[in-house]
Amino acid sequence: FQCKDERAAHGSDGELKVEKDGVSDSESKVDSGVPEVPVPADDTPEVLNKALSGLSSRWKNWWVRGILTLAMISFFFFIIYLGPMVLMMIVLCVQIKCFQEIITIGYSVYHSYHLPWFRTLSWYFLLCVNYFFYGETVTDYFFTLVQREEPLRILSKYHRFISFALYLTGFCMFVLSLVKKHYRLQFYMFGWTHVTLLIVVTQSHLIIHNLFEGMIWFIVPISCVICNDIMAYMFGFFFGRTPLIKLSPKKTWEGFIGGFFATIVFGIMLSYVMAGCRYFVCPVEFNNDSNSFQVDCEPPELFQLQDYALPGILESVTGWTTVRLYPFQIHSIALSSFASIVGPFGGFFASGFKRAFKIKDFANTIPGHGGIMDRFDCQYLMATFVNVYIASFIRGPNPSKVIQQLLALRVDQQLHIFNSLKAHLTEKGLLPALEEATA
Repeated sequence: FQCKDERAAHGSDGELKVEKDGVSDSESKVDSGVPEVPVPADDTPEVLNKALSGLSSRWKNWWVRGILTLAMISFFFFIIYLGPMVLMMIVLCVQIKCFQEIITIGYSVYHSYHLPWFRTLSWYFLLCVNYFFYGETVTDYFFTLVQREEPLRILSKYHRFISFALYLTGFCMFVLSLVKKHYRLQFYMFGWTHVTLLIVVTQSHLIIHNLFEGMIWFIVPISCVICNDIMAYMFGFFFGRTPLIKLSPKKTWEGFIGGFFATIVFGIMLSYVMAGCRYFVCPVEFNNDSNSFQVDCEPPELFQLQDYALPGILESVTGWTTVRLYPFQIHSIALSSFASIVGPFGGFFASGFKRAFKIKDFANTIPGHGGIMDRFDCQYLMATFVNVYIASFIRGPNPSKVIQQLLALRVDQQLHIFNSLKAHLTEKGLLPALEEATA
């Protein structure tokens, strides 16, 4: 859904002069030793080609991108309607597709060397890393269920050892696959696979953690990146004149600045709409009685309207002394700012990667947009920021998780903790007050 590459940037085709295929002659000379990846054919649906045949390439691309963008946004709303479990499955599918696109580039570049087991080992390492991360998630969020089922309890207890053993098996397979005269190339590809795992799998795992904090922490950041992507493209298409960065020659300062202000306003408005709905703000939790996910709680203060005093300048302009906002709306300004200022650097990074291998898109999965990775290059960076932001400024101790861990202890350990807590509360003078209130 996201940041556009060089072909779909914050500017227009006719207003900024771009080198052929986005790569200058000097770069071609420097990178002449890098094998080229085959360029995919135009995959625009024939219906759209016929309907837009009378338009110039610039406006044809604009309409194709617009129609497909609306289709993707509609699909995004649909999966939100289906609930958190479906969202998690979609995140997993997107992760696998992004991994496949990046690994395919590596294989396309170096397949002529007939390196043994490259793709097999790449997918094996993907399986190992997913087993580790999702195992940690299941143990963390489905603790009671895991303790209730004996096979799951054993797998949970030895999860990290099993994960390490699986990875070690792949590591030994890689060493055994080394071929004389190709050592350096094989280690290049070993590093390629692991960097891909770091960029794609680790950060997609953080997206799922954000989702468990409440769907609003999943929807608002993603929507801000989408909004910035669209508005920066629109401002750049109609007003773009000043190039922003050499890695993406079609991106302009006009698009960058226009996208920033539009995203800030959008983030505040979307946060106001969603913060009042429990379905979006409550953490996603597993109900042990019904064995299903539930999204129901008493909204915390972060999602309750509060009065804020306006600064003197704004008070003189608006005539208001206070304004009622959800505290989350203030946090949304930080999310929107990151999506607009730092988020695009995920796209710049992807642009540099593609220019290094003389390709325009990671794949041709979505007509007019490229591959799935072309749409999610900014989302992964955004997901990491949101996870760090929640851990640093939002999340506090979780009583339910503490209780789950206590219930997993032996009876003598539980009694020891009970007596220690009772002594602490008595010393603080809280326990008698609580007993009187109960009486």
